[in-house]
Amino acid sequence: MKGSRPEQAMLSRDTDMSKTAATRAVIEGMVDGLNDHRIDDIGTFFADNFRWMGNQGCGTKNGLQEFQDNWQRPFQAAFSDKVCIDEARLYMGEWAAAFGRQEATHSGSFMGIAATGKRVEIRYMDFWKVVDGKIVDNWVTVDFAHVAAQLGVDVFNGEGWEAFDRGEKQPPHPANRG
Repeated sequence: MKGSRPEQAMLSRDTDMSKTAATRAVIEGMVDGLNDHRIDDIGTFFADNFRWMGNQGCGTKNGLQEFQDNWQRPFQAAFSDKVCIDEARLYMGEWAAAFGRQEATHSGSFMGIAATGKRVEIRYMDFWKVVDGKIVDNWVTVDFAHVAAQLGVDVFNGEGWEAFDRGEKQPPHPANRG
């Protein structure tokens, strides 16, 4: 981009690196809590007014109660025998990030798809900010399109760019814009 660029990394610029170990302890405890399918006492790790900001299809949850009622309970109703497997975790002061997958059984309705009993992989990325021993912000991306595909639903209606990777379609080029 020529010319001025937007400010970068403003939220993490002044992180206190001395808090890395404390942040790590909160995140590791929280992941264990999620793997134990805890809902009612998950506030041990999250501030009452924390923000959970998800991608399209996941929504945004303002506060612990919305997270429990509008994310945890529907998720556990749709997917049982769930285990969270972080492929990597990164810690920096009050900040932490992870990506990985959940493996679960599709045992309830998910986005209008009736239970199939299939085992699915649910890929995700999480970014957390921890203040005073509690998660206050959580940015989340969950690959629900991948989950739907495993259940036989193509949310892109054949227009996903994987067709380029498989050589089934020719990718457009910016020079040919019309």
